[in-house]
Amino acid sequence: MTSTLGIAVIGTGKMGAHHVRRFGRTVGGARVVAVADPDGDRVKEVAGTLDGASAHTDPAAAIAAPGVQAVLIASPGPAHEEAIMQALARELPVLCEKPLTPEPAGALRVMEAEQRLGRRLVQVGFMRRHDAEYERLKELLDAGGIGRPLFLHCRHRNASSPSFFTSDMLISDSVVHEVDAARWLLGQEITAVTVLSPRATSAAPEGLADPRMVLLETSGGAVVDVEIFVNCGFGYQVQCEAVGEAGSARIGDGHAMVVQAAGRWGGEIVQDFTVRFADAYDRQLRRWVAAARRGRVAGPDAWDGYAAAAVSEAGLAAARGGVRTVVELADRPALYR
Repeated sequence: MTSTLGIAVIGTGKMGAHHVRRFGRTVGGARVVAVADPDGDRVKEVAGTLDGASAHTDPAAAIAAPGVQAVLIASPGPAHEEAIMQALARELPVLCEKPLTPEPAGALRVMEAEQRLGRRLVQVGFMRRHDAEYERLKELLDAGGIGRPLFLHCRHRNASSPSFFTSDMLISDSVVHEVDAARWLLGQEITAVTVLSPRATSAAPEGLADPRMVLLETSGGAVVDVEIFVNCGFGYQVQCEAVGEAGSARIGDGHAMVVQAAGRWGGEIVQDFTVRFADAYDRQLRRWVAAARRGRVAGPDAWDGYAAAAVSEAGLAAARGGVRTVVELADRPALYR
C-alpha cells in the first residue's frame, strides 16, 4: 500500500462534504481520489475542490476508480448495503456512516459477507466512541471507579430539526447514537425498549412527535433513559450521566469557559453537532486511516451496526404500539467476539 491511502467518498451531502474537507486538513495520511453522488452537479463541485479526484454518479464506478484503497460511505441509509457489498467484493476497508443498514436483515447480510472473507473490514461511524469525554467515562466505568453501573441518564437535544425529519427518525437517526454509546460504555446489550411520548412541543412541525423519552433495558440489569428533543430551540446538547453503586459521573456540560460580568454569568451553547464533536470526527478518521492501512477496524464494527439496527427496530415498534418491546438479536458470530 502506498504511503497515502486513496479514499473513495460515496455521498457528497452534508456528511460526505464534511468528511472530504477533513482529509488533507486535519487528517493526514490519506487523500480523496474519487467521489460519488447521484447529483452530478454537486459531485463535480466537490471533486473540483480536490487535486485530481474523479467524479461519478455511480458508487460502483467510484469504488472501482484507480487508486482507491478504502471507501467512506456517507450516502443515505438505504443505499449503504449495496455500496458496502461492492467494497467488500474488492476487499476494501469501509467506514460507513450510521446506520450500517436501515434494517437488521441488511446488517446480517453484511456480516455474512465479512465472514466469507474471514476478516472484519467494515467500521460504523458512531463517532462518540472517539470523543475524549466519552473515552474518559468509558475508562472510569471499566476501572470500576463508581462501582457497578445502575443507570445512564442521557440527553440529546437539537436547536431545530430539518424539514424532512420524521418521528421515526428521532429513534433511528438520533437515539441510535445513545444506543451504541450505552452498549459500548456498559459492555452490555440492549434487551428491551419502551418509548414515552409527552405532549409535543409547539416548536415541532405538525406531525412530529417531539420530544420523546426512550427507556432501554440492558443484559446486565442497568437502565438507560434518553431524552430526545430535536426542537429545543436553544442549541445542541449531548449529555450523559452514569450512576453507579459508589458514585456518579457526568459528561457533556460544555462549560470550558464560564463568563461572569455585569451581574450575569453564562457560557456559549454550541448550535451544531459538527462543532460539539469536531475533535471526535478527526480522531475517528485518523484512527480509521491508520487501521485501514493495516487491514483492520478501529472502532464499532458490523456487529455493532447490526445491534444498533435491531434496537432501533424494536424502538420503532415500541413507539408505534405504545408497549415495551423486546430486542431480538441473532447469535453473535465468532468473528465479532
